[in-house]
Amino acid sequence: MPSKQIIYAGRVQGVGFRYAVKRLASGYDVQGWVKNLDDGRVELQAMADEEEELEAFLQAIQDSSLRGNIKEFETNVLPPLTNVRGFSIVS
Repeated sequence: MPSKQIIYAGRVQGVGFRYAVKRLASGYDVQGWVKNLDDGRVELQAMADEEEELEAFLQAIQDSSLRGNIKEFETNVLPPLTNVRGFSIVS
């Protein structure tokens, strides 16, 4: 099960970024979470049964109105997430 961590930097806090990502996730068969980091960035961890589904979700974030808020992002491959159901916003 492919799983990735994305760290987004830019104007990504205080603009509804996490809520928009959660809304986008509802259109894809992905599980995971998104949260604000103390340093002003946002962390997303997501997984899907198929690599194509995960990549489509991540591309949808890049293609959405959020792209104007993202200055840069870093992608890391992770082992499958455990104890995760659905997609949520974590504090």
